[in-house]
Amino acid sequence: MPQPFIQVDSFTSEPYAGNPAAVCVLERERDDRWMQLVAREMNLAETAFLSRHGDEFSLRWFTPLAEVDLCGHATLAAAHVLWEEGILEPGAEIRFQTRSGLLIARRRSGYIEMNFPSEPATRADVPPGLAEALGATPLFVGRNRLDYLVELASPEEVLTVKPDFRALARIDVRGFIVTARTVGEDHHFISRYFAPAYGIDEDPVTGSSHCCLGPFWAARLERTEMVGFQASARGGIVHVRLEGERVMLSGHAVTVMRGVILH
Repeated sequence: MPQPFIQVDSFTSEPYAGNPAAVCVLERERDDRWMQLVAREMNLAETAFLSRHGDEFSLRWFTPLAEVDLCGHATLAAAHVLWEEGILEPGAEIRFQTRSGLLIARRRSGYIEMNFPSEPATRADVPPGLAEALGATPLFVGRNRLDYLVELASPEEVLTVKPDFRALARIDVRGFIVTARTVGEDHHFISRYFAPAYGIDEDPVTGSSHCCLGPFWAARLERTEMVGFQASARGGIVHVRLEGERVMLSGHAVTVMRGVILH
């Protein structure tokens, strides 16, 4: 039976910007191997697979190389699809069961808002080869269960980083968040995200990294609501709001493509 998919650009209100994700609302049970092969064929940062179980949805995320524990932009895309395709009413709250527990999406103030776990980084030793692989000198290096967080001295340094992706891929971690504070802009901090070990040299806009960036910059800026700009070639904006041990991530999404998986 053919399986429809929808491709969505997340954390943007314009098509062909933000971060693309494919969304499959599964019409029958599929095994892990099939999902991984589809994600490899899509060759996007993430492909999301949804299956309904009563009032909740099982949600899984795959890169071209592996299943991941947490993904923001594909969750945003999944929520967008469920509402836009009429699977759920526009005002309905969406409950996703995932490898990171229950995630909730709702519409708020014109945005899609997602309730995610806070993933703060604690100070860590600089792993051997990291500074050389980034070609930059860190002000701070932290680590959470997913990624390394690297603070640089200025937005310009973040923009000019040219990583050695092969060297980064040899460090045992999902990915690397590189960030700096911004002043006098319409956002509070800038970031980029690299995950070559998972087949993503640079991710366009990474929701899950803002689960780490949120608490990191909240402590430094002494505020609980912030706007982050991810400075990839496509670029994207993530609104961040802290509520205790949860991080609310908000953004827009745009449908750009529809298709059918034949096998």
